[in-house]
Amino acid sequence: MAGGGGVSSPAGSAPPLWYHRDLSRAAAEELLARAARDGSFLVRDSESVSGAYALCVLYQKHVHTYRILPDEESFLAVQTSQGVQPKRFKTLPDLIQLYLQPGQGLVTTLLFPIEREESTEERDYSDGEDEKPPLPPRTASTSGPNCFTVPQDLSSDCVVAANGLTTISHEYLKGSYALDLEAVKQGSSSLPHLNKTLVSSCKRLHGEVDKVLAGLEILSKVFDQQSASMVSRMIQQSVVQGGDEELENLVTKLAILKDLLSSIEMKALKALQEMSATSPSISPQISTRHTKTIPVQAFEVKLDVYLADLTKIGKSQKYTLSVDVEAGKLVVMRKIRDSQEDWNTFTHDKIRQLIKSQRVPNKLGIMFEKEKDKSQRKDFIFTSAKKREAFCQLLQLMKNKHSKQDEPDMISVFIGTWNMGSVPSPKSMGSWVLSRGLGKTLDEMAVNIPHDIYVFGTQENSVCDKEWVETLRSALRENTEIDFKPVAVQTLWNIKIVVLVKPEHENRISHVGVSSVKTGIANTLGNKGAVGLSFMFNGTSFGFVNCHLTSGNEKIHRRNQNYLDILRLLSLGDKQLGSFDISLRFTHLFWFGDLNYRLDMDIQEILNYINRKEFDPLLKVDQLNLEREKNKIFLRFSEEEISYPPTYRYERGSRDTYVWQKQKATGMRTNVPSWCDRILWKSYPETHIVCNSYGCTDDIVTSDHSPVFATFEVGVTSQFVSKKGLPKSTEQAYIEFESIEAIVKTASRTKFFIEFYSTCLEEFKKCYENDSQNSDNVNFLRLGWSSKQLTTLKPILSDIEYLQDQHLLLTIKSVDGYESYGECVLALKSMIGSTAQQFHTYLSHRGEETGNIRGSMRVRVPSERMGTRERLYEWISVDKDESGVPKGRATIPPRGGHDYSEHTFILKLKSCNTPTNLTESDPTTCKNSYNNPAYYILEGVPNQSAALLGTPARPLPAETLHISEQIRRQEEGGSYSHSSALFRQGTDCYTALVYCH
Repeated sequence: MAGGGGVSSPAGSAPPLWYHRDLSRAAAEELLARAARDGSFLVRDSESVSGAYALCVLYQKHVHTYRILPDEESFLAVQTSQGVQPKRFKTLPDLIQLYLQPGQGLVTTLLFPIEREESTEERDYSDGEDEKPPLPPRTASTSGPNCFTVPQDLSSDCVVAANGLTTISHEYLKGSYALDLEAVKQGSSSLPHLNKTLVSSCKRLHGEVDKVLAGLEILSKVFDQQSASMVSRMIQQSVVQGGDEELENLVTKLAILKDLLSSIEMKALKALQEMSATSPSISPQISTRHTKTIPVQAFEVKLDVYLADLTKIGKSQKYTLSVDVEAGKLVVMRKIRDSQEDWNTFTHDKIRQLIKSQRVPNKLGIMFEKEKDKSQRKDFIFTSAKKREAFCQLLQLMKNKHSKQDEPDMISVFIGTWNMGSVPSPKSMGSWVLSRGLGKTLDEMAVNIPHDIYVFGTQENSVCDKEWVETLRSALRENTEIDFKPVAVQTLWNIKIVVLVKPEHENRISHVGVSSVKTGIANTLGNKGAVGLSFMFNGTSFGFVNCHLTSGNEKIHRRNQNYLDILRLLSLGDKQLGSFDISLRFTHLFWFGDLNYRLDMDIQEILNYINRKEFDPLLKVDQLNLEREKNKIFLRFSEEEISYPPTYRYERGSRDTYVWQKQKATGMRTNVPSWCDRILWKSYPETHIVCNSYGCTDDIVTSDHSPVFATFEVGVTSQFVSKKGLPKSTEQAYIEFESIEAIVKTASRTKFFIEFYSTCLEEFKKCYENDSQNSDNVNFLRLGWSSKQLTTLKPILSDIEYLQDQHLLLTIKSVDGYESYGECVLALKSMIGSTAQQFHTYLSHRGEETGNIRGSMRVRVPSERMGTRERLYEWISVDKDESGVPKGRATIPPRGGHDYSEHTFILKLKSCNTPTNLTESDPTTCKNSYNNPAYYILEGVPNQSAALLGTPARPLPAETLHISEQIRRQEEGGSYSHSSALFRQGTDCYTALVYCH
């Protein structure tokens, strides 16, 4: 919360109505534009300086922003030009009072305050649950935001008691809380009124806990005589006392109760087993096992031959491909006659490349090295696409195992999410850790290959941290025979994230960070929220977010806000990247959990579709998909196609029945079956990541949610050490920009500059102010930088092998407030060369798309530093001749995730089976994207040079991909005229809309 001289008015503690806490810059501009009166103003927290404010004023349809900064004595002043004496004020209302008078130096007098808007849903501080939120476990982390803000309107609009807050709690928040606050201001370290409130609320709980403890004490004396005396002593020591110690004693009792409940069954089982044993007990198996070896796997395939060759050999021949991972060999065997076989053995270094067919999903080409500099290709047809993928995974594992490289190029990552329903996990979780069940699953030949990193996210997990970590390690030991090492665990109440890694990778993990954000009742309780964890794997940064969002079918807006709060407040990754939200701070970011988005369809229709295993109609009404299509959340994230049934809400003990009605204190609630549990990811452009599985288990039935899993093949980089040493001045690589143009969504007309961040730079750099800007639309601004304004960047290393793995983060900031108006990431790989290359991508800020940026740049690498090597993930390629494009037809594919079809809007006239996720390399754009030129028409945004509807395009020919673009600079106004047509695979009809800037 902004500090400084404070926002309280002299008359009371309530902040002025023109003060908007946590309002974003973009939202502030929207409010002022809606007011449409010169002199309209509001004050918000600064996005660039903690404790500062921003005064936003509307004048002649443009928003002017003034920074209000605190000084060393906490006085506030509007930032002035150098040499001008600022006017200092003790409080923010005093400052605003001055500028309500004319002639005070602002662009106009402050006339019309824009008051805070609060919708019914925003005033609802509940988390969507009708029952009382669970108590945080004893081992819960306390990291995260440490400020407690009581909602200003709580006294007049209290949440009803049904959401878990008792009448006594309401009385405290309405009255006694102010007395505690005053005591804290005077230096008190205790909260006597809160303590009294809690003690009063828990009087009945004391008696109930005592009864249960008495019964458990008897059981412990029977089954666990060694610790029975200690249990009795602990219970006796927790005798209820009055005053401040009463609440502490209750917490102690609950801790004892939790420990007894979680252990008594195992102790009883052990005691009964010992009693029933007729012979001396067998000592447990020694746990020092060797790493599980991968058995030889055989694949039955057919040789794929062209029609012309069939006449020569008669018919397609059957082959067996045997993969020996441990020995590093592939045996290719074919049957000649009934009793004769012919085979060839190829060592791992003789297999040059694997070529996947895109048109035929079960076809694979293998390039063998026959003699020196000579190779031979053979194409094989597998029994299924899943078998082909298993074969490729085994060969990659073999190649990696026998590689001469010291560090891996590629690792496999397992992501699991599960709402455990506040009950312990079952004894066996093999199906979860092995990705077995429904949906896109791994082939049985590949399912036992251990992953390098396992990430487990759980919600409503009442097991203590230490026990839960050991449960997961035990499950992995049982199924992989590897003792995985814990990297970190982070907990917020019953939301947990655990990361385990193979022992050989333990020293490759560094810069581990954890964080949490509360989004529960009034954003102060941790029963809803997120935990995050990040680290570096050699030179690649990873981020993981496990969240539990607001429940309830109607709470879409609240869930969206939960997501945006987590995106903004989760403190992970490089601290120097504070201008960027966490979606841009990591090479790979995985976001998962119980997102709680539901299906907007009648319950009976949903059940009918599920029974018929028809999921496409349901995915079209999935709230998460719909909100992503609107660019409201998870901007440019990816999600693998869902091919498994909804994971919530099952009858516990079975996976045959959905329980869709739930009795609550407020009445009967309907919980339609939904895909609440999801796994999404976002990666930097031109990086390697493939999702190999995405599904749910069908045999873990302790919770009303099914565990969900996804596995990924991820390219990683090493901590690069140049073999040529540090570059001399003549060997220095350069990153040079010829020009940059950006279009940002803003009503401001200030000047802007660009900051550049990268791990390949010693420190961040910034360019000069833009030397051109114009606007045809009051809500958008076109900015331009020529080469004179742009900074030449010098990487710390000049080797191409290093630079092709690097990325550049850009943020466009205003001169008046130093606030970001949009950020993006560029890959250097496709920019390397002797001539400048074009780039084009979108800008975003706080999870919202705010414009686009294009330009021309080159990464110049000295010739003596051009040596490189093939990465393991580059060893597998896709057959371009089978990508659906006729041979000889020129195509212009998108450049590594930078190229967005800003000038083309595709309006679907018929439904088609397009993926629900939009990746960075996808050239199509959403209808409400600012990169979509038709946005201005569809959203009704006034524009002097409004788009005109183009003539409808003809039905698209199948299996054709063609992009053409014409760019012409007009003589008048210096604006661009863009047009393009996009032809994609498929038979659906599309209409192209063309917009001229």
